[in-house]
Amino acid sequence: MALLGKAAVAMWWSVRPEQRNEFGDWHSHEHFRERMSISGFRRGSRWSSTTDAEGFFVLYELERYEVLTSKGYLDRLNAPTPWSRKMMPHHLGMVRSQCRIVTSFGGGVAASLATIRLSPDVGREAELRTRISETLGALAQKPGLTGAHLLLTETPPTSAPTTEQQIRGKDGAADWIVLLSGYDCDVVERAVGDQLSTRVLCAAGAQNYPTVGSYRLAFTMTPQDMAAI
Repeated sequence: MALLGKAAVAMWWSVRPEQRNEFGDWHSHEHFRERMSISGFRRGSRWSSTTDAEGFFVLYELERYEVLTSKGYLDRLNAPTPWSRKMMPHHLGMVRSQCRIVTSFGGGVAASLATIRLSPDVGREAELRTRISETLGALAQKPGLTGAHLLLTETPPTSAPTTEQQIRGKDGAADWIVLLSGYDCDVVERAVGDQLSTRVLCAAGAQNYPTVGSYRLAFTMTPQDMAAI
């Protein structure tokens, strides 16, 4: 799954079972269409956790970093629809990271995805970045896997929280993010447990608390899909 563009918004949150059906309808039929209509948005994908019945991961891929502060995007963040206003309070434990894409290997859209949230030890940033990039480049070529990516959070300066953020409450943020996708969920899981394990990452310069998530694809959309509707 080669990422499209140079930047991304990566988000994790939970939705309680009683809101999941409406959330899926809203997110697929209104919210994704709204986001894909913004200039610079290249693809959106929603992933359901395979280990947490309430967990989701959502990724928006952006043409360039400046889209994060574009008028088109900020206008939407500050003018949520009535349905969005209803659903935003149900985004529980939101972690929302605005990122630059540092390394991206692979191609296509796969069904399985692992996310790893981590931070580098002070003074070991360059070492960790090099080691992760080398590992991801090798993994993306292996049978069962399709894409391997490194994203670094770089939050744009803003004067105030957006209206959507005010409705949700304070969002958290990740630091460094590793994404590994594949068409074989067992291969993805083994790669995370071996080449991208906590032990391996810490030896390469990561702090000792990576957060790992496992997901399956629920829905994806591009602006080209919008044009076909």
